[in-house]
Amino acid sequence: MSEALRKLLKEGNAPQHNATITPHVGVLTLHFQLYGCEDLKAKRKVFTPLRAIWGKEPDLAVAETADLEALECATWTIAALGTSSQLITQRLDQVEKAIQEKVDAAILDIHRELL
Repeated sequence: MSEALRKLLKEGNAPQHNATITPHVGVLTLHFQLYGCEDLKAKRKVFTPLRAIWGKEPDLAVAETADLEALECATWTIAALGTSSQLITQRLDQVEKAIQEKVDAAILDIHRELL
C-alpha cells in the first residue's frame, strides 16, 4: 500500500469519486514448428527467451498452453493487460515482432483476441 493511500485512509479522506476502471486484455497465441529437438529439455531451451524476457514484464503473462509433450511443435500464449485496446494492440505487435527475432522456431499460426 502506498504512503499516499495510507495517509488518505488514516485521515478518513477517501476519494469521493467512483471512477470505473475497465481493464483491456489482449491474448496472442503463437503456434510454432520445431526442428531437431531430440527431447523436451531441448524444446524448452528454444523458448527460454519467452519466459526470461517477456515473462518478467509487469503487463504480460506468458505460458506454454498446448503441445506440452510434443517435440515437433509448441503453442505459447501471451496475455497483455492495459488501459486501452489500442495500447494492447501496439504492445502485442511489439512482442510478436521481438519473438520472431529472438526465438529460433518457425511460427505457423498467430491468433489474436481482444477482450
